[in-house]
Amino acid sequence: MSDNQPNRPGRIFEITAVSNPRIKSIKALSQKKNRDLDGTFLVEGIKLVRDAFENGWQIETLIYAATTNDNVQVTELAAKLRVAGADILEVNEKVLSSITRRDNPQLVVGVMRQNWKRAPEKISNPSTTWIALDRVRDPGNLGTIIRTADSAGVEGIILVGETTDPFSMEATRASMGSIFNVPLVRMDVTEFLKWRITWEGLVVGTHLEGATDFRKIDTGVHPFCC
Repeated sequence: MSDNQPNRPGRIFEITAVSNPRIKSIKALSQKKNRDLDGTFLVEGIKLVRDAFENGWQIETLIYAATTNDNVQVTELAAKLRVAGADILEVNEKVLSSITRRDNPQLVVGVMRQNWKRAPEKISNPSTTWIALDRVRDPGNLGTIIRTADSAGVEGIILVGETTDPFSMEATRASMGSIFNVPLVRMDVTEFLKWRITWEGLVVGTHLEGATDFRKIDTGVHPFCC
């Protein structure tokens, strides 16, 4: 569990109105500008919330449907998160649907802290694998890449420039929990090129519209076909 989790137990609230100020602030996290401002994001589904908790991510609020009070998995998760300091909101289906913007939402939604990492100043082991993504636009594609990177055991993912937000609901859904396993770093182009100098291993590059990929090692750049 994260060291910055609060020591006090969380509070329990019953909310039935979509106009509730707290629900409004949670719904606002569907927009990137509000996620960036608050430093939090939404995760939908008991599996993803549990994966985040078990990987030490800080969960601030758990929202779940009142109809799941007899669901052992949900009540056990709520109890653990409350002990860890998360507030628990028991809501009706209308409120839950307004948060997720889905007619048939998952039973559980979590509000948690974003977790960005710093890339190491110098790569001491060039046999490790990093993935750098330049201006990926589709959140579903980004989530899929994160999931694939997790299965391949990459060291981390660097998001270069105006890449889509990995903490959008679409991206977290597509990652299927891998977002909580793969360190994420963000850099602008200048920062990335400066960091790239510290890399002494193989570099493989590709482009969505390119007919030829490239491979760079110490002796130079060597094109090769996809």
